[in-house]
Amino acid sequence: MARRTPSAPPPEDFEEHIVDIDVGEEMRSSFLEYAYSVIYSRALPDARDGLKPVQRRILYTMDDMNLRPDRGHVKSARVVGEVMGRLHPHGDGAIYDALVRLVQPWSLRLPFIDGHGNFGSPDDGPAAMRYTECRMDHPALAMTESIDENTVDFRPNYDGREEEPSVLPAAIPNLLVNGASGIAVGMATNMAPHNLVEVVQAVRHLIKKPQATLDDLMRFVPGPDLPTGGKIVGLDGIREAYATGRGKFVMRATARVENVTPRRKGIVVTELPYNVGPEKVIERIKTLVQSKKLQGISDLKNLTDSQGLNLVIEIKNGFNPDAVLAQLYKMTPMEDSFGVNNVALVDGQPRTLGLKELLEVFLDHRIVVVRRRSQFRRDKAAARLHLVEGLLIAIVDIDEVIALIRASDDRRHAHGRLMDVFDLSEKQAEYILDLQLGRLTRFSQIELEREADELRATIEEFDAILSDDGLLRGIVSDELGAIAKRFGTPRRTVLLESAGHTVTAAVPLEVADDPCFVLLSATGLLARTSDDTVPELPDHDVSAGAHRHQHDVIASAVRTTARGEIGLLTSAGRVIKLGVLDLPGLPPTAAAPSLQGGLPLVEILALRDGERPLALTSFDTESPGLALGTRSGVVKRVRPEYLPSKDDWEVVALADGDEVVGVRQLLTGDEELCFVTSDAQLLHFPAAAVRPQGRTGSGMAGVKLAAGASAVFFGAFDPAEDAEVVTVAGSADALPGTESGSVKVTPFSAFPAKGRATGGVRCHRLLKGEDVLVLAWAGRGPAMASGSGGAAAQLPDVDPRRDGSGLPLAQPVLAVGSPLAAQVG
Repeated sequence: MARRTPSAPPPEDFEEHIVDIDVGEEMRSSFLEYAYSVIYSRALPDARDGLKPVQRRILYTMDDMNLRPDRGHVKSARVVGEVMGRLHPHGDGAIYDALVRLVQPWSLRLPFIDGHGNFGSPDDGPAAMRYTECRMDHPALAMTESIDENTVDFRPNYDGREEEPSVLPAAIPNLLVNGASGIAVGMATNMAPHNLVEVVQAVRHLIKKPQATLDDLMRFVPGPDLPTGGKIVGLDGIREAYATGRGKFVMRATARVENVTPRRKGIVVTELPYNVGPEKVIERIKTLVQSKKLQGISDLKNLTDSQGLNLVIEIKNGFNPDAVLAQLYKMTPMEDSFGVNNVALVDGQPRTLGLKELLEVFLDHRIVVVRRRSQFRRDKAAARLHLVEGLLIAIVDIDEVIALIRASDDRRHAHGRLMDVFDLSEKQAEYILDLQLGRLTRFSQIELEREADELRATIEEFDAILSDDGLLRGIVSDELGAIAKRFGTPRRTVLLESAGHTVTAAVPLEVADDPCFVLLSATGLLARTSDDTVPELPDHDVSAGAHRHQHDVIASAVRTTARGEIGLLTSAGRVIKLGVLDLPGLPPTAAAPSLQGGLPLVEILALRDGERPLALTSFDTESPGLALGTRSGVVKRVRPEYLPSKDDWEVVALADGDEVVGVRQLLTGDEELCFVTSDAQLLHFPAAAVRPQGRTGSGMAGVKLAAGASAVFFGAFDPAEDAEVVTVAGSADALPGTESGSVKVTPFSAFPAKGRATGGVRCHRLLKGEDVLVLAWAGRGPAMASGSGGAAAQLPDVDPRRDGSGLPLAQPVLAVGSPLAAQVG
């Protein structure tokens, strides 16, 4: 064991220095220094480039290391070491955490680093930096582009040996696009991500109209666009955050109810709120089920893969999936809140910023960057022009230049004589002395003259930019547009004014067998109402003098009960059984024709190729049955049989190549049946003229068709109820939905009745360029039409002429229907 050596006594001339300080004052000053360091050097982003110092240093170091997207990946540890050793002496753990976040697509709306390896998941952390690799992604290049053109200021690093940028040029409005979060001393920031295209549109609008209001900007930026998608419910908090910099909004998972097994419903979750991982949701659901606080769930599966999130929650039979989903929203992280606190550094000071202030700070930064870049490029071109002009002078008197240089004692002597004899500047003379003789040819002179002209044009261009603020702002706008076009992606997060049609927790889990209506729209959406009250449908003026509805046309409606079953009739002559509980419910206040919240038919049923949905039917044994017509002019009446052991069955035997064009459930048996053919012939006759047949019958002749003609419409209705006929003419060679054609609305009373199996009467006079009826409809008025996507289409006033020609359409009509009340009695 080593012996301890006693310390030597202090020398006789040693004088002890003890300074008395106030402990409170020392604590205050030390705490302020620490707080200042955290606020300005670690926690808060700069409002110009939206980056914290560590993020900025990572991107700058990777750019300096030339780790571009076209180069290979390097170990993350190498990047972390470079950043820590040169610019950020705060520990490798903090640097790697920041680097990982710049890689993760569920953390940033627009990631800046391309990672290779395990960079974690929403629930798990990444692998160690020695296992992962990284390089810059393309958006990162836009953040550092032109940094070497004097666009930003540089400052000394922590030890004064190197310099680092105080801010990046940042061609991307990163602070709004990717958001930020951080906790400083006495303050914090929490900013939501947004859609790049929307933010760029708002900035460009601000360039054109600097006095734009918040409402003007919110037309372009309606709300956050979270990397994980999902829904935002309630927009009041968003507007408050955009106005004041502080607010709160509710995030909700994207979930739908569907059949997970042939006999069991389930809730499929495809998107979760921002910063919520699937394992967190699974753990919470299991805890609630085990404690019996959450009922109705039989199983939970995590089928998430590389294609995306997929949580399947199976519902016990007899439980209302919508009510279970409401409980999940209330009791699990499937619904979470986001508190907005837009705190960022502006001119070195922490400020709380609204939407317009955030856009203005970024815009001012880009204007400065583009101005400094233009000045740098202008000066560079001027310096080059100065050298070229000197070289042209030398080439003109090349023999004298060579003789002068040869006669000089040394380089310094030659340098001075060139300046004196040819009136050259110091730089021009130095450049001529360094020039290779091979450049002193006639061809080089031509090249130099061309280069000089190009440089002068370039200088004039930059002078114009620097002297015209409008031109400068236009360049900023154009560059932002190019950024949005290159890196922009569609919106992922759905914005909802309210909770939509989601059932509240007060709704019982057991679904009551209450009366309701099931509605089918012309665009293929299905939904059920909350009760059997026919909604009031207010008319809307699509144009002056024409009262037409604003929403999707209701193709069919049927009265049933919430636990009942109905049938869907298709163009293949099939009845497909549907459970009403499988369909989403509309709230009592919903405008039913819009079917907002309705479920697309293709998500419930798998139709055959070319098969189209036509109408809904109930399995009421007291009903007079169905009436249907086919393309070849066949008509049939049949009572639909309820076959509980089958999911679908045929109600007509169709000939090869034939299909059903229309089908209606009869209410009284006294309805009028109507055919309209492609050659503009209309035939109607009583339903009593058609003898009912069994399910396997093939029907009987309904309308006599001319050669090459076919039936385009079949319907059944009470002719005494102000019925109307709508016919749309066009070209048989045009693609459906691409040609507007002409349309005519005629009272049904203008057409005389004729016997079954006859040819009918003309209902539309075809004009030049028209050879067929592309669409026809007859039923209780007033007729309502819709175009692409269910948008309202204008129809002309009623024309009493039976065989008159139509009026040109402003847009193609894809569907026509009658008011909902006319379909349900």
